[in-house]
Amino acid sequence: MSKEILVSIEPQEKRVAIVNDGVLSEFYIERPQDRTIVGNIYNGKIEAVLPSLGAAFVDIGLPKKGFLYLSEIEFAFESVDEPKPQVPKEIKKGQDVLVQVVKEGFGTKGPRLSTHIGLAGRYLVIMPQDKQVGISRRIEDDVERRRLRQVFKDLTLPQDVGFIVRTAACGKSKQELGRDAQFLYKLWKRLEKISQQKKAPALVYEEYDLTLRVIRDSFTEDVTKLLVDAKPEFYRVQHFMRTFLNYLARRIEFYRGANLFEEKDIEKQINRIFESKVYLKSKAYLVIEPTEGLVVIDVNSGGFKKKFNQEETAFKVNCEAAIEAARQLVLRDLGGIIVIDFIDMEKEGHRREVLSTLKNALSGDRAKYDILGISKFGVVEMTRERIHKTVQMLSYQSCPYCQGKGRVKSPTTIAIYALKELKRYLRNKSLRQVTLTLSPLVIDEIMKNKDDLRVIEHKFRTKINFTPSATVHIEEVSIA
Repeated sequence: MSKEILVSIEPQEKRVAIVNDGVLSEFYIERPQDRTIVGNIYNGKIEAVLPSLGAAFVDIGLPKKGFLYLSEIEFAFESVDEPKPQVPKEIKKGQDVLVQVVKEGFGTKGPRLSTHIGLAGRYLVIMPQDKQVGISRRIEDDVERRRLRQVFKDLTLPQDVGFIVRTAACGKSKQELGRDAQFLYKLWKRLEKISQQKKAPALVYEEYDLTLRVIRDSFTEDVTKLLVDAKPEFYRVQHFMRTFLNYLARRIEFYRGANLFEEKDIEKQINRIFESKVYLKSKAYLVIEPTEGLVVIDVNSGGFKKKFNQEETAFKVNCEAAIEAARQLVLRDLGGIIVIDFIDMEKEGHRREVLSTLKNALSGDRAKYDILGISKFGVVEMTRERIHKTVQMLSYQSCPYCQGKGRVKSPTTIAIYALKELKRYLRNKSLRQVTLTLSPLVIDEIMKNKDDLRVIEHKFRTKINFTPSATVHIEEVSIA
């Protein structure tokens, strides 16, 4: 399998695509004005305490206040020197607290904060407030889990911090893991000094930008090539790789062509991310409809024509759809509550197999998710963590024409409404003539029944004129 990371740089935008055998599997955008703050560490000041919500608002120096649960604030103030940590009885406005952004703000909501600080390295995450070593649940091989635990028993590690072993640590040597642990510990100690020197609210640590984050998290040994199409970014990536991942540095290449994404046939695949219908190879398709807190994915057999009975057809389509649905969740970074409506299947074994296919397809997803199961109607309910703004949020805005409804009123509806408004306008007035400015489509609809106009003209003793305007919103009615 050929796996490539493509980095395309424009003056106002960075785009990174991860491609498996020519198929887009992950896609990210970052713009200077929209750069993520997830992972940033701040010296925060408690702005307000809301016991009814069990939370506090924290000023971190940004326009929107951060949201922090009180239980986490108590954790942050625990004393690490005493065997039984003491928690202050009252948390007051104005107290300082070191926090990390764990979730981007959405809409009117500010960023979600945590006092459980974590700094990610290549193979490990250092957890300064913990004292234990944990292993990622994504590492399912019992033999490898035991090996990693033994490696950490043999390592001489600082006793005042804890670590989480990332999935990238699988198969890595004691020396590699030890080097990563020492690097992260030195970084944390440097940040501790900075946090003591900076008065809240203040930024203490800024997370890597998009390119370096993807390299850190996704540039594994199965990546055959990393292509960068801008020289300054290429040199910066080279320096980063030589410092942290020198054994993979030879796989970086500078792209000298005209358009990296077009040459790799990725641009068309990116454009399809924003479409509601996703067609499968079998000619079946998915319909993906995201709302603010809920995503619905509907599976349709479409043009699937293989000669199976109804049950087998549903099973084959659903298995293919499960794989594609998982891919789309990652590609679009869809989060919140997700409902996948598969085609009905009678056999319990088929339903279990479809659910297993979905879980396997999601096994490489770095976002946290929880699948409740599959109902007898073929409905899967799950949740998926959404950390960053989605590609669609960054690329699109609500339509100023339909205001995000996705629909506008029909010309017939507006024609009826326009005549009602005209009669209301003429009531208690004595005008020789009146002019309606409308969309040409609405005027055409009104003119289909001129008798209605004559009745109004006769009743109010006025002449009705129309001004068609192609630039007027179809729902707009202007009377003068």
